Amino acid sequence: MPEFGAINPGVRIGHVHLKVADLQRSLDFYCGVLGFELTQRMGGQAAFISAGGYHHHIGLNTWESLGGSPPPPGRTGLYHLAILYPTRPALAEGLRRLVKARIELDGAADHGVSEALYLRDPDDNGVELYWDRPKELWPRTPDGKLAMFTRALDLRGLLRELPMETQAAGVGEVGSGPPDLG
Repeated sequence: MPEFGAINPGVRIGHVHLKVADLQRSLDFYCGVLGFELTQRMGGQAAFISAGGYHHHIGLNTWESLGGSPPPPGRTGLYHLAILYPTRPALAEGLRRLVKARIELDGAADHGVSEALYLRDPDDNGVELYWDRPKELWPRTPDGKLAMFTRALDLRGLLRELPMETQAAGVGEVGSGPPDLG
């Protein structure tokens, strides 16, 4: 299919840069709720955030969007950015943070290859928090092709991945508001 051959298999998506309306509001969400670290700030116009000391995984700026509104539905643009967690317990911690901050989920799904939480950031950008199952556990057809699917994700089951002391310290309020854990 590729006219010029396949891309180098070592290529990765390095970072995403988002136009935001209010830099501090976005930092409160990405750093305060999700837990990213601020690596550099350029006044009130831009900030760079990361996990684990990388220079930046997400750039946030108001250069063309200060005070702006999200694009209307039915337009092209970013569907969502996906944040890959290293393990299922790490994703459970992400869910715990969302519950504690009362962030509403748009959805939660088991795709066979991964489990994912879907939500919106303060600028209405789609955000996916997910972890990948080990490649050898991915669902396959009898002829070996990938067979992804979409099924409901058991959020209470996901939260059981948290250490017991963490469950006792913050998951008690799970049924009282967003997200709906069923």
